[in-house]
Amino acid sequence: NLGFAVQLAFLHDTREDTLTTIEEIESKFGNDIAIAVDALTKNINLPEEQQMQDSLNRIKKLSSEVAAVKLADRITNLQPPPPHWDINKKYQYQREAQLILNELKGANNFLATRLALLIDDYRNYINK
Repeated sequence: NLGFAVQLAFLHDTREDTLTTIEEIESKFGNDIAIAVDALTKNINLPEEQQMQDSLNRIKKLSSEVAAVKLADRITNLQPPPPHWDINKKYQYQREAQLILNELKGANNFLATRLALLIDDYRNYINK
C-alpha cells in the first residue's frame, strides 16, 4: 500500500523528534499508522543495547512497508558520520545498520541491496 508507506515515511521519526504522542498520531492518521510509527520508535525504557532489536522485532510483525521504511531510513542516515562521533560510535552505527539489514532484508530486495552497499562504503570510510 503506497499511501500507507508514504504516510509512514513522513511520520516515522515523529515520536523521537517531537512531543507528539502515539495517541495524537492515532487520532489523526489511524491505528495502523500509529502502530507502525510505534514499532519504528525505540523504546527508551529498555536498556540501550536492547532498543534496536526490540524495535526490529516489532517491525517484523507488521507489513513489509514498515520494514521498507526502516531500511530506507537507515540508507538515508548512513552518510559520513558527524565529526564529533568517536570511532566506537561510528562502529556501533555500522553494526546497527548491519543488524537492520540482517533482520529486514527479506522485506524489500532493492532496499536491502542498497543498504548492503552503503554499509560497505561506510565501513571503508571509517577504516580510512
